[in-house]
Amino acid sequence: MSAIIASDLDRTLIYSAAALGLAMPDAEAPRLLCVETYERKPLSYMTETAAGLLAELAGKSTFVPTTTRTREQYGRIHLPGPAPEFAICANGGHLLVRGESDPDWQRTVAERLAAHCAPLEEIRRHLVHTADPAWLLKERAAEDLFSYLVVERPLLPDSWVKDLAGWADERGWTVSLQGRKIYAVPKPLTKSAAVTEVARRTGASEILAAGDSLLDADLLLAADRGWRPGHGELADSGWHAPHVTALDERGVAAGEEIVRAFIHGAVPPGHAG
Repeated sequence: MSAIIASDLDRTLIYSAAALGLAMPDAEAPRLLCVETYERKPLSYMTETAAGLLAELAGKSTFVPTTTRTREQYGRIHLPGPAPEFAICANGGHLLVRGESDPDWQRTVAERLAAHCAPLEEIRRHLVHTADPAWLLKERAAEDLFSYLVVERPLLPDSWVKDLAGWADERGWTVSLQGRKIYAVPKPLTKSAAVTEVARRTGASEILAAGDSLLDADLLLAADRGWRPGHGELADSGWHAPHVTALDERGVAAGEEIVRAFIHGAVPPGHAG
């Protein structure tokens, strides 16, 4: 049975220093491999064990990094193993094939957004107009597809996010709060749609997936089997599905456990290391 492995990256496979969640004594902490630098400083990590397992997995199966990051942000990441033939950026807005965005997929996405969603500029105007400068640090558009805010999380009122979610829902958009970022994303812009397209192109008979945030819920629901870590929006909200395993591990240890699960689920017996 041929499977594709579609995994979210941040706080699922790779972790910033703040998100590592190293609960053990320093002398027992795992060795870490830096997989991303930003402004000449290390930014994201995996355990060395997870890195070795991912290299093995990517060499024997179709591994598809599946991220909300822009193409530029994704380009900073250097995962172990061979370069993926397919990758999904901008929450499904760009399907990269051997590093290049597929123009047919771009057209498909543009048509879906035009037909079902309020335009991005309307959403951005509302975000900036209603946000309080006391907690708003910056507002950005990603790939001209969706918008996000960077906020001072302790000062952010829960009621503001709830009100925004209701307003956006009426306009065909969804809202997700992840750490210091609030994402406003068109409903048709999904990781699952892009992963389903990869499965169609490769003839895969099974999809394995992992993710930690509400933006990953559609990806996990579209998969045949899935895993979520013990941290993140999905864990905090108690989200579950019958075919999705809720791991106890948190932080970078969860990332390692997810790669193990992928290995056991995707590599034929006798081939797993």
